[in-house]
Amino acid sequence: MYVENIKVKDYRNAAERDITLCPERNAFVGENTRGKTNILEAVYISGVGKSFRTPRDGELIKSDCSRAFVTVTVRKYDSSETVKIILDRASKKRVAINGLPITRMSELMGVCPVVLFCPNGLKIVKDAPSDRRQFMDISLCQISKTYFAALSQYEKILQSRNALLKSGGANDNTLAPWDELLADVGAKIVKSRRGFVKSLMPIAAERHNFLSGGKEKLALEYEGAEGEDGAEIKDRLLKKFVADRQSDYRLKYTHTGPHKDDIKITVDGVDLRAYGSQGQQRTAALAMKLAEMKLLTEVIGTSPILLLDDVFSELDAGRRKRLLDALDGFQSLITCTDKTDFVGYDVNIVEFN
Repeated sequence: MYVENIKVKDYRNAAERDITLCPERNAFVGENTRGKTNILEAVYISGVGKSFRTPRDGELIKSDCSRAFVTVTVRKYDSSETVKIILDRASKKRVAINGLPITRMSELMGVCPVVLFCPNGLKIVKDAPSDRRQFMDISLCQISKTYFAALSQYEKILQSRNALLKSGGANDNTLAPWDELLADVGAKIVKSRRGFVKSLMPIAAERHNFLSGGKEKLALEYEGAEGEDGAEIKDRLLKKFVADRQSDYRLKYTHTGPHKDDIKITVDGVDLRAYGSQGQQRTAALAMKLAEMKLLTEVIGTSPILLLDDVFSELDAGRRKRLLDALDGFQSLITCTDKTDFVGYDVNIVEFN
């Protein structure tokens, strides 16, 4: 699978842009502030329904316009699919697939699967657990509409339980039904995430070994409720919710559960979340993203689009070359300022002047 064409109108700083892409390496080359990242963002939105830079859709619309348009055409096997998004200052965004409006964002998942690595990509290693949960959730939502539904349901139940705690009307009797619901849906999330990390681990280790030149060994481990199956995970979650009620009463929110889980990331036994150098963290994050690409390809049966935003500026020449070598066989969209980075490689160069 690959993106054939991207069209944007009145999007960010672009009045209008129409870009044709090739099936493998594509480089958006130009000085900073020329709008290269905006095009990657447009593809990302077509994949997951939201920006990776802002939660406010209004910021995506050109300053002097009331609407913005994004159209992305994706080639899958012998046919094409088109995602069209209309961003409107006066109403919610509208999304259509092949001309048919969708009513739920879950319908967009899997149409144009994407994997993103950008300057703040180090967040999945060095920042808060929420960034690592988001990494898992975005991947799993693109793999499974069932997971997307479970995650949405869990967030609604969690909001209701927290609202009860904040209201002052929470007690063991009123919390019991919410604990049961939260544990039931939470177990599905934990089981899926744990399976995802288990499948990702050997691929990420192999990619990391390649990127580091065989100098370091990466390991990943999901940190959350234990259990061999959904029933055991649910039982452990439920017991934890009950055991932690007194703390929840005092804090007035649910302080344990899948919404607090994490991924432990180590290199040669050292926890990178706290002690890794920036170079180690960047290599680990890239390895995880390349592993995500391979895993999604295996699960959904077609390769996602890899979006690499300003990655080369932070890599030495050796790691840049190894990264480019790792991009064979699927489509990548890369932003950079110097096209000499691609000497010796077959790359579709798109100039941003």
